[in-house]
Amino acid sequence: MQIRRRSVLAGAALTPAFAALGSGTAAAEPATDSDGEFLVGVGISDATGPVADVGMMGYSSFEQRAEGLHQRTRARAFVFAEPGRQRVVYVCVDVCMIFQSVHDAVLARLAELHGDLYTERNVMLTAVHSHAACGGASHDYAYNLAVLGHNRQVFDAEVGGIVEAITAAHDSLAPGSVSYGRSELTDASVNRSRFAFDRNPAEDRDYYPLGIDTSMRVLRITQGGRDVGAINWFPTHGASLTDTNHLISGDNKGAAAYFWEHDHEGVRYLDDQKPHFVAAFPQTNTGDMSPNLDLQPGHGPTDDEFENTRIIGQRQVAAARTAWEAASETLTGGVDSRIMYLDMANQEVGGEFTPDGRTYRTSPACVGAAMSAGSTEDGPAIPIFPEGTTNPLVDALGGMDAPIPQWLQDAQAPKLVLVAVGLLPPDGWVPHVLKIQILRIGGVYVVGGPAEFTIVSGLRIRRTVADRLDVPLENVIFQGYANSYASYCTTPQEYDAQQYEGGSTLFGRYTLPAYQQGFAALADALRTGRDVPRGPAPRDLSQFQPYLGPGIDRDEPPAGRVFGDVLTQPAAKASAGEQIAAEFVTGHPRNDPRRRGTFLEIQRRGGDWVRHADDGDWSTKFRWTRTGPNQSVARITWDVPDGTPAGRYRVQHFGNSRDAAGTITAFTGTSNEFEVG
Repeated sequence: MQIRRRSVLAGAALTPAFAALGSGTAAAEPATDSDGEFLVGVGISDATGPVADVGMMGYSSFEQRAEGLHQRTRARAFVFAEPGRQRVVYVCVDVCMIFQSVHDAVLARLAELHGDLYTERNVMLTAVHSHAACGGASHDYAYNLAVLGHNRQVFDAEVGGIVEAITAAHDSLAPGSVSYGRSELTDASVNRSRFAFDRNPAEDRDYYPLGIDTSMRVLRITQGGRDVGAINWFPTHGASLTDTNHLISGDNKGAAAYFWEHDHEGVRYLDDQKPHFVAAFPQTNTGDMSPNLDLQPGHGPTDDEFENTRIIGQRQVAAARTAWEAASETLTGGVDSRIMYLDMANQEVGGEFTPDGRTYRTSPACVGAAMSAGSTEDGPAIPIFPEGTTNPLVDALGGMDAPIPQWLQDAQAPKLVLVAVGLLPPDGWVPHVLKIQILRIGGVYVVGGPAEFTIVSGLRIRRTVADRLDVPLENVIFQGYANSYASYCTTPQEYDAQQYEGGSTLFGRYTLPAYQQGFAALADALRTGRDVPRGPAPRDLSQFQPYLGPGIDRDEPPAGRVFGDVLTQPAAKASAGEQIAAEFVTGHPRNDPRRRGTFLEIQRRGGDWVRHADDGDWSTKFRWTRTGPNQSVARITWDVPDGTPAGRYRVQHFGNSRDAAGTITAFTGTSNEFEVG
């Protein structure tokens, strides 16, 4: 059997606990003598894991292992509070998905730092769904296969970055306001599953006359009359970079955030301990929305994947800034939140939410043949669950030869079931107890679901919530990839088509109606001010989390060389539009992922040498190559941007080497100077 990249049924999971960030107590409440409706806070931190010899998340490709860094992946957090009363937290992270393991570790750490201020009820964690991010943070075996297990460095980086971003937002809370705006964006996505979309009723298809969700929805956040942030929701897959890319990146969403923060607002991540502006570009109902406008991997608008990433990112920025500048609806009414955990493997769904008005049940998770066929629009198929697989992680976990009982085949019909992942020991290889959530921010409601929802699936949930709350449909924002991850969610009509997305809808034909039923209960509770039962506890699989990926023995420089030596010097002169390159003797990047730091600097000479660019910038790339059993080279490139000041420049590389005893030592390498101008 083959499963394509978009299946993302490959990830990582290993040891549980998160290494402490240092002890702390809950910070004092901010002053509440506000003239505004809200207290607002924004924060950002680096969530980049190891950038070499680690499987990348999203394409489920054993061959796609990180070999360097294009742009750092970051966590962006926003806190909205009523003075002296409730608060909610919204987080967007430049990773492929938020796994239950990360969600739970973040909440545990927040409890240590802030007491009961931030809980599973009022914290929503979301992912941009970059297919160029590190894999290995999950505790769910199916998402760990292609990355060969749980990677503790990846897990710690994600949890640490998220907690730091939330804490920074907490510390920055001040009186402010939030306004809401919209714009249209028609050239940053295409429906990659139009055949399935067209099976939906006319009332659904007519809402999306182009077959895509064109809405950019923006919250503009101010403190004391000064703009401090923007949350910009738009659905397009984080798959501009293909499965042949080996550089860690936030893909088009991470690029968009960088372009607004860095290029428009002048944020410098290493210089600014508390950036004055934070722009997040989260997903919504993105399950059938591709950025590959020509419906081929890496094609559209151009045939260059990095240029496509830039263009799709810039188009999102332009649409978001249009909505942001026109935002006129100032939100009032405070904040609130509700959650519920659903056992999606065993939901009885009432006729109010099913197509024929009859009652049905969901079933344990199954992978279908349509998932194995993959998607021609976003990446090539690769083997994950073949019979007799030689994947050592599969063997370590006991294989995948469980028979598929007839009752389960019937429950999943018309899906052709290939693997009953929900029945594999110890408690399924994908999560089945899943959190759904609604955040209220003034008159806007953010509805978070733990899967990749198609645009019509998201629309139906939005309609359900809007009807129950008696609010305008446009004031309900659907947020996919929230808090956990359980593959796809299609409508029952789309499910019947058994395209890739339908084959990836794990809990059967009535997955979406089950979610709708749960969100209806949450909306009812918000409207009446009551609570709802929490539901079953999500399972904990942290005890047995193997990692079978490559380790690090030691680093050795070539004969006659030392770490940091320059092997290739940059050209003596360069102009805008040209590329500067330098190569250095280096150690393994996993010796120190340099989170909140950098592997490189492009330095400009003034009185002293000053940092001009680093490894978080769009214009730089850091590539790591193993040249021998214990030897490696770092290649640093800088595409000189337009507007670069004339002057003298040089390249510095920062690395770490490991000796045979395991001692890690930092080093620096410096290139010759070169002229720009």
